[in-house]
Amino acid sequence: VKAWADAFGGELYSVVTKYSGSLLLQKKYKDVEPTLKIKEVDGLELVKKFSEQMESMLRRKVEAVERLVEAAEDADLNHEYNSSLEFDYYNSLLINEKDENDNYVELGDEFILEPNEHFNNLLVNTTYSDIQLPTNVYNKDPDILNGVYMSEALNPIFVDNFERDPTLTWQYFGSSTGFFRLYPGIKWLPDENGVISFDCRNRGWYIQAATSPKDIVIIVDVSGSMKGLRMSIAKHTITTILDTLGENDFVNIIAYNDYVHFIEPCFKGILVQADRDNREHFKQLVDELQAKGVGTVNKALTESFKILREVREDAGQGGLCNQAIMLITDGAVEDYEAVFEKYNWPDRKVRVFTYLIGREVTFAPNVKWIACNNKGYYTQISTLADVQENVMEYLHVLSRPMVINHDHDIIWTEAYMDSALFASQAQSLLLMTTVAMPVFSKKNETRSHGILLGVVGSDVPLRELLKLAPRYKLGVHGYAFLNTNNGYILSHPDLRPLYKEGKKLKPKPNYNSVDLSEVEWEDQDEILRTAMINGETGYLSMDVKVPVDKGRRVLFLTNDYFFTDISGTPFSLGVVLSRGHGEYILLGNTSVEEGLHDLLQPDLSLANEWIYCITDIDPDHRKLSQLEAVIRFLTGEEPDLECDEELVQEVLFDAVVTAPMEAYWTTLALNMSTETEAGVEMAFLGTRAGLMRSALYVGSEKISNR
Repeated sequence: VKAWADAFGGELYSVVTKYSGSLLLQKKYKDVEPTLKIKEVDGLELVKKFSEQMESMLRRKVEAVERLVEAAEDADLNHEYNSSLEFDYYNSLLINEKDENDNYVELGDEFILEPNEHFNNLLVNTTYSDIQLPTNVYNKDPDILNGVYMSEALNPIFVDNFERDPTLTWQYFGSSTGFFRLYPGIKWLPDENGVISFDCRNRGWYIQAATSPKDIVIIVDVSGSMKGLRMSIAKHTITTILDTLGENDFVNIIAYNDYVHFIEPCFKGILVQADRDNREHFKQLVDELQAKGVGTVNKALTESFKILREVREDAGQGGLCNQAIMLITDGAVEDYEAVFEKYNWPDRKVRVFTYLIGREVTFAPNVKWIACNNKGYYTQISTLADVQENVMEYLHVLSRPMVINHDHDIIWTEAYMDSALFASQAQSLLLMTTVAMPVFSKKNETRSHGILLGVVGSDVPLRELLKLAPRYKLGVHGYAFLNTNNGYILSHPDLRPLYKEGKKLKPKPNYNSVDLSEVEWEDQDEILRTAMINGETGYLSMDVKVPVDKGRRVLFLTNDYFFTDISGTPFSLGVVLSRGHGEYILLGNTSVEEGLHDLLQPDLSLANEWIYCITDIDPDHRKLSQLEAVIRFLTGEEPDLECDEELVQEVLFDAVVTAPMEAYWTTLALNMSTETEAGVEMAFLGTRAGLMRSALYVGSEKISNR
């Protein structure tokens, strides 16, 4: 068997070296060695440079949003509210719709839409924004008309921003009255029931920008009087409150009747981060609650105040900002003044919001008194349909201090897919992050009320960000990744956010809360994770196992990790170089004439997904392939093409060194005798700069793997 194996191995080796020409290629590289410069890659320098470029790109996005906020606040300042305002606007549901007499319907004038590559080939209008309203908001409500009329002032700013920074994508203003102004304008399609459920006020970016981080304890009455519809409304209320919380918030839920119980016993006496997993877990438990017994509120209140006090006093825990108790009940027999006096007065550090469930008003004054004497808000919820509007009110109260002080905090969301926005249209399923900022009313007479007008935002596709850390600078097996200060991945080659259901690709439920430790699992002691969450700059090396070929084989490598923060954002950037291959770059000095001659050979191509030249900004360049763009750049036919000179130089060098392979392969192909060596079909090579060459040994119709 050994003799067979050796013979087989030897045969295979000689066939492969002969037909691939690998020995010739080695010799060609050896010949040019004296003229080469070999440069060692400095990972820390690289990661700092990438981070600076990313920071300046993200800063441009922030500046665009700041210009919109300023314009919106000024427009509001100069707008007199007019309750009988008549105003026609572009309603994204109704645009281009005609009635039976072939006239455009009201609010649905002609709106020119053209496909735009920059917006995933959707039909858009880049001169105007248009307005989307959820089905439950009346489209000619005076509040809506005044808001829409006032925010018309944003149109020129949207257009100007897009001209200044062509890498901007969607820009928008979500109003606290419920309308959503989106640029560029699109046609919005309802779901199969004819309903538009998208409400900008429920989106993560809106809620995060409108309020600061918060610690919340939800107290729900599960005594016997809550049976039936009241219990359903209470459950829906809790679920809605949970949906307004995000990664930066902390929460717990207490149910009370004769005694107090935490609905998740493991979370007794503490607050947990309101990330997706915890929120879903709470929702399941809330669903199982049953009403029985007699309600005693004071124990539940006492318990809640204790938890919040503990979190507040142990530095570094919780949201470090707002604290609130949400009391959900069908009535309070007394006002529990003693509890508040002991735990919350005179500072009133904890706001108390009360939700009175049902139509009963006997005990309403007590419930109202509790909220009003603890800097909270009181609302009565008598049907399931009222829940959404009433729950949203608490956000306005929590955002008041920010409004009064005019703190325009810049918010960056975790990565998410833009599918919610364009569920009705073709999915390119891009991961993005949103930068958002609140818009406040500057009118002097209402300044102390702290009126939030809405939130302005813009989407940043993470793909654009990663273009600034190109693969070719990182060498074989090198990659870059981004994570947030909550430890979640924004972008990583091992992040697989989609799964296949039948033929459709769907996002996994927790795709935006995948922790760094789940992909860089060799980081057992979380040294890398902790350093990156804290925004440190540093270096670390680890032995890793890397799956290649879709997980069929594993390589054992030693990787060097370099990381730093991206200032002005909650993100950190990591760059990974692998020892050996990834440490060096070859720099050859090839003249343009010599290189061009070899680049124009027929069987040569460049990695099209790499960016040798920027072709996606100027419409005239979009039709060029990367190879065509490089050639035009070198011949000077397109003087305004921006190209990466270092990479183009490497390509020229590779083209010249590998040119003799074509002749070698052709000679072999001509002298091949079909009988003795059937089975060799094709030879190809790829270089570090992304240049590929190939040659066929058989007619193209005979290739076994097309």
